[in-house]
Amino acid sequence: MTEAGVFQRLRRGLSKTSDALTEGLSSAVLGKKELDDDLIAEIEDRLVMADVGIETTNKIITALVARLNRAQLTDVEALYDALQGSIAEILIPCNKPLIMGRIQPFVILVVGVNGAGKTTTIGKIAQRLVEYRQSVMLAAGDTFRAAAVEQLQEWGKRINAPVIAQKSGADSAAVVFDAYQSAKARNMNVLIADTAGRLHTQQNLMEELKKIKRAIQKIEPEAPHETLLVLEAGTGQNAINQAIEFNQALGVTGLAITKLDGSAKGGIVLAIADKLQIPIRYMGVGEAVEDLRVFNAHQYAGALLGREPITDEIT
Repeated sequence: MTEAGVFQRLRRGLSKTSDALTEGLSSAVLGKKELDDDLIAEIEDRLVMADVGIETTNKIITALVARLNRAQLTDVEALYDALQGSIAEILIPCNKPLIMGRIQPFVILVVGVNGAGKTTTIGKIAQRLVEYRQSVMLAAGDTFRAAAVEQLQEWGKRINAPVIAQKSGADSAAVVFDAYQSAKARNMNVLIADTAGRLHTQQNLMEELKKIKRAIQKIEPEAPHETLLVLEAGTGQNAINQAIEFNQALGVTGLAITKLDGSAKGGIVLAIADKLQIPIRYMGVGEAVEDLRVFNAHQYAGALLGREPITDEIT
């Protein structure tokens, strides 16, 4: 798929959010030569409704006013350019794709709450890696839910990737430990480990995740090389609380934000980026494998407003 086609899929996936942000805004700008209080209040309301959050909205508005003071509000396009630039500015520090280097096997530990889409995200990432001619092994560390193991095994069959699994209720740390040993012995490039979905407030379950990390580190002190937290966009501001708790417990190194197409709350990505500044590795905007995209700050800022990406600053 061409880069243009990929971006159009992203725009379609974020259409609910972009519609909420931009519908009727052009008429609100009509005839204005400056960013007055009424227009600022209108933009603020739209950002907050998209789950950008109060603090992040204030930062965006401050940057927007500064840009338009330099460039002036000549028409609606000038407003959109300035708003898009202000949004991108929040996102750019998190624009850090996952780079695996020569570590082998590179271990990705995938965590998150129930229903966030962890297992599906693992399958999509694994398929992308296989398409790039990487050998991938999957570890079925969610031993509490038989359906999760079966789902991972289906992904394994689809992409011809081995899956290490044990009986229902087995010790998750033991499964991942065995998978690492197997991946090492078979010279696999990447090991992706699934884990049981858990609420970030369940301390006993968070302790199990720490146990998984300790188990792998007995063999490889630097592992996991990526602790990827999967967040569902539709959970809104609660996603920030999840990220804070998981980060404190495990040291999250990357985020995958899923189900952006099913929500008008795509602004939550801005709030997360602003609050945590953890690299956003992937964004999910649909069911297909190609709908899990490597995060790009400028593309996201454009799609959020239903526009093309821009990279030039207003001077």
